[in-house]
Amino acid sequence: MPTISHFYGIVIVMYLHSKEHHPPHIHAITQDFDAPFAIATGEIMEGYFPPKARQLVKEFILKYQSELLEMWQTEKYIKLPSLE
Repeated sequence: MPTISHFYGIVIVMYLHSKEHHPPHIHAITQDFDAPFAIATGEIMEGYFPPKARQLVKEFILKYQSELLEMWQTEKYIKLPSLE
């Protein structure tokens, strides 16, 4: 579970996709919540994530969408800059 980025108390991780299900997604984790977000749309896929944090995750995904998709496809992970 490589950590890709972190900002405002949110940690962005991606599990090895060969062991995960589709569609391509990342997980956003805070102290109390863990939710998958679709890379294609930036939308939460299931569960709950606080609205302000959800918006920050979506902003992050849309900003780095191509990099995230490449990581999903190749399983070559890099650290991405935070939103801070």
